[in-house]
Amino acid sequence: MEWRLLPLRVDDAFMSMAIEEALLRLNSEGKVPNTVRFWRWSPSAVSLGCFQSLEREVDLEAARRHGVDVVRRITGGGAVFHDQQGELTYSVVCRENDMPRDIVDSYKLICNGLVQGLGNLGIKAEFRPINDVQVNGKKISGSAQTRRWGSVLQHGTILISPDVRLMFEILKVSPEKISDKFISSVFERVTTIERELGKRPSVKEVREAMIAGFERALNIDLVEMDISKAELDLAAEIRPKYASQEWLRKR
Repeated sequence: MEWRLLPLRVDDAFMSMAIEEALLRLNSEGKVPNTVRFWRWSPSAVSLGCFQSLEREVDLEAARRHGVDVVRRITGGGAVFHDQQGELTYSVVCRENDMPRDIVDSYKLICNGLVQGLGNLGIKAEFRPINDVQVNGKKISGSAQTRRWGSVLQHGTILISPDVRLMFEILKVSPEKISDKFISSVFERVTTIERELGKRPSVKEVREAMIAGFERALNIDLVEMDISKAELDLAAEIRPKYASQEWLRKR
């Protein structure tokens, strides 16, 4: 079965989220095929889960100081720091009928693409319910999912080499806790591709490994095609919502 693979994009947080919603809407209307894409953020950003409190999760002054965008997703889950240089983000958009009905089973199926992709890089990983991929018990990827209008959107992080100190300066952690000891304790629970390999692969290498991983996990052939004008036009219409204070502060 053929699915579409979109070229790597680099967008700000608001356009990135608008593209996700545009893909989901148009897929649900049968206007675009099931799609896998890999993308990056510029500048770095924090994405909030749909139901999270902005004030509890993000230090907005620190985000402004470091030029980090803050955006609210349409998927659930927790606040995530997206490093402009140290992370690759993936998303899968498909018809609900092409996924298991059980949510955990669908997470497992899609996350197995990450497991296979990491395996292609020489890293032995495993899916850990509900929505994590781990290496030796340490998280290397987290995902979030929503189902709307008869289609599924799942997206998540692939940690290559993020700036963990900046992450915890912007997420609500008290300054006195951001110490070498604290960072070390984080790395007892979280790992990265660079840490596991002892070297930093290029984004291109990681993307190619993940493409092969998703093809194997989902039993599909990914065919690279440009994003359509209809998708970009709809994303441009949606973007102001994600950039608005009303959406950001809705909780």
